[in-house]
Amino acid sequence: MKKQLTFGMIVGNRGFFPDHLAKEGREEMLGVLTNAGIKVIALTPEESKYGAVETHDEAIRCGELFRKHRDEIDGIIVTLPNFGDERGIADAIRYSTLKVPVLVQATPDRRDDMKISDRRDSFCGKMSACNNLMQYGIPYSITGLHTVAPNSAAFAKDLEWFSAVCRVVDGLRNLRIGAIGARPAAFNTVRYSEKLLERNGISVETLDLSEIMGRIAKLSDNDDAVQAKLAAINAYVATKGIPAQALMKMSKLGAVIDGWMQQTHCKVSAIQCWTSMEEYFGVVPCTVMSMMSENLFSSACETDVCGTLSMYALALASETPSALLDWNNNYGEDPDKAVCFHCSNLPKHFFADVVMDFQAIIAGTVGKENTFGTCVGRVKAGAMSYVRFSTDDYSGKIRGYIGEGEFTNDPLETFGGAGVVKIPHLQKLLRYICEKGFEHHVAANFSQVASPVYEAATRYLGWEMHHHQ
Repeated sequence: MKKQLTFGMIVGNRGFFPDHLAKEGREEMLGVLTNAGIKVIALTPEESKYGAVETHDEAIRCGELFRKHRDEIDGIIVTLPNFGDERGIADAIRYSTLKVPVLVQATPDRRDDMKISDRRDSFCGKMSACNNLMQYGIPYSITGLHTVAPNSAAFAKDLEWFSAVCRVVDGLRNLRIGAIGARPAAFNTVRYSEKLLERNGISVETLDLSEIMGRIAKLSDNDDAVQAKLAAINAYVATKGIPAQALMKMSKLGAVIDGWMQQTHCKVSAIQCWTSMEEYFGVVPCTVMSMMSENLFSSACETDVCGTLSMYALALASETPSALLDWNNNYGEDPDKAVCFHCSNLPKHFFADVVMDFQAIIAGTVGKENTFGTCVGRVKAGAMSYVRFSTDDYSGKIRGYIGEGEFTNDPLETFGGAGVVKIPHLQKLLRYICEKGFEHHVAANFSQVASPVYEAATRYLGWEMHHHQ
């Protein structure tokens, strides 16, 4: 379900410039935001002159209004239908005490209407507003064009972009991640700092696999939650040829994980798999994880906590499912193509067609009968955004890289969930990943949301990011 956003709106006004522009500009921006499905919190014309912010008293009033709705407001739109009072704008945001993204928009003048009665000067006023926000230490974003009409196609793109920024910032602040099981011994690459995440408002709730197995042991086959999960699995993916016993194990595993995540208020998860789950329980958790990711509750394998954080950022921005992939193989001699793969727990959204099968790699070690539950298919063609966040203990920071490319229809004969990706200047990206010591896992999404995720991470969360372009 798409999240309805609520924006605080500040209409700039300055007495030296035509007042009627503030009145008309407020009505225009309010209409644009409302038509976009966004709820707006703003001063009314009864609470300030034309519902704008100019004087110090109006700034105080606006700040108080925003504080009253602080649990609702996802972002702030500053609209400048004329020059605007830069101090009033900055003071209003300061007094609101909100720490949400801010977008500064300025309405363009018409070159055939530059007389004193209709001249805006918001082109200039935007610089003054941004200068004051910088002085106040208030982070802000700006539109693609310096001046842009609220009812234009260009601003519609700005609004879509800013909405994604707000969803990412809101979704990652105070996030709770479920870490289910220990990091597999062979995967030092997925080590992370719980303390650095906590410092950034992200908590990790841990659960040992023994507790999962203990809770499963107490469930009967006829338990309501188990039967509901079994029905959901059968409706989600083709299960022809999968033993009934394996399906029942998956259903119990899914029911236990769902219940635990609800109890602990965890939004996303990272789950131990390789190879404890197969040896001691007799299935892979892939389908259960795929279903969670499909519903935007991202789930990463090999207890890759930063991997699921990366998945969730893309899911928040695009409001579509994300997957965690390996940068796995070169694709012939093409330097800008690679094979991205997992064995697999990819969400159904990633496939043209998908069936449940056994895990071909682990089966050679623990037996085919213990590895049913993978989601197997070819990743479809389409736009690709990718990101990787990592905790850097040496610098005490969260860092990452981000970019865009595409999944292609190039021929590929392999197993699991795999696709061919094309990324311009891929060799430079791969060199960067290796030189900076990033993990072999990367989150991917069928979208073009690298820009808003980068904005959210760098400007509002304070993370160090490399944008591959």
